[in-house]
Amino acid sequence: METERLQKILARAGYGSRRACEELIERGRVAVDGRMAQVGDKADPTTQRITVDSEPIRLPKTYTYVMLYKPRGVISTNDDPEGRQTVRELVDLPQRIYPVGRLDADSEGLVLLTDDGELTQHLTHPRYEQPRVYRVLVIGEPTAETLDRWQRGVNIDDKPVRFDHVKVDSVERGRAWLRITVHEGSKHMIRRAVTALEFPVLRLIRIAMGPIKLGDLRPGRWRYLNNTEVAALRREVGIAADAQLPHGKRSFSTRPQKSGRRAPTPRNRKPRP
Repeated sequence: METERLQKILARAGYGSRRACEELIERGRVAVDGRMAQVGDKADPTTQRITVDSEPIRLPKTYTYVMLYKPRGVISTNDDPEGRQTVRELVDLPQRIYPVGRLDADSEGLVLLTDDGELTQHLTHPRYEQPRVYRVLVIGEPTAETLDRWQRGVNIDDKPVRFDHVKVDSVERGRAWLRITVHEGSKHMIRRAVTALEFPVLRLIRIAMGPIKLGDLRPGRWRYLNNTEVAALRREVGIAADAQLPHGKRSFSTRPQKSGRRAPTPRNRKPRP
């Protein structure tokens, strides 16, 4: 019998990263052939019945990859106990997909959602240091010395925080658009580092994650990644670049919807078979 770690199977079935799947097992929500599973258990998904919350898992033959422009105020999770709008509510698809990493509620821009647990695991692991690019609108006009300080490092909570690269894209009426590249960082890192040098942040937009770029996608709209983008993303983290889009799916986007309402297919933009 071909067996593999249970958390790896669950990740492939779209239940999030391997660590998230381990937490499902720890909470007693996973069973194999009717027996509650333990972290470290192995199973064969082709011959054994694996369930989460008593529902059998389904291993997809293909994966779904979605790029969303998250608007400000939307939460980067699948559900929110406070009832705030989530990224999942903006993507009207029946399959179980999860956001890869987080983007602060006050920030906007590119968020990836997928049911490819292996890719999620790699993209969220610090070892792979995926570059992320942001456009940041600040009050003030940073000098060359200020830009150098951000690249040399600013102390936040007694820890040095540095940008891999930062430049001024444009300046107008006492405000400047910055383009900032980082590989890793904690919550609010960019916002806090910029503010530490007395440049209040008005907007923060993530425009790229590794080889994936936001392009001209508008706030609240989404589209499927194409096969070229998926292959590039998987190559970037060193895993096989042979994943394919769901059969019959082509890239298209929908307007943001209120919670609980289905998003219409855009006019003249229906997926082709």
